[in-house]
Amino acid sequence: QVQLVESGGGLVQPGGSLRLSCGVSGLTLSNYALSWYRQPPGEERELVASISGFAGVTNYADSVRGRFAISRDNAKDAVYLQMSNLKPEDTGVYYCQAQHPWTRADYWGQGTLVTVAS
Repeated sequence: QVQLVESGGGLVQPGGSLRLSCGVSGLTLSNYALSWYRQPPGEERELVASISGFAGVTNYADSVRGRFAISRDNAKDAVYLQMSNLKPEDTGVYYCQAQHPWTRADYWGQGTLVTVAS
């Protein structure tokens, strides 16, 4: 059974930092691309950052490039999102996703809430 479990969300002031973690079980993680999505209140889910399975190529939404960093540790079956210089518009539920690049099969976590407010 595949499970993805996010952690690390919470309340942070503008300009602050948070590190999200996502533990993955039931997959050979190196075979999967990993992504972080977020869903702001009342809005659609959007891609924040992704990292490929083999070469570790990263991709970021324009709104977070230079502030967020995605990384993975295949040995620990985990993916991380380091978020810095947080803004109120970064508020939302953050989800991690694992997707196989060939079959396109994907798996999601349950989400962790990030609130950026003073």
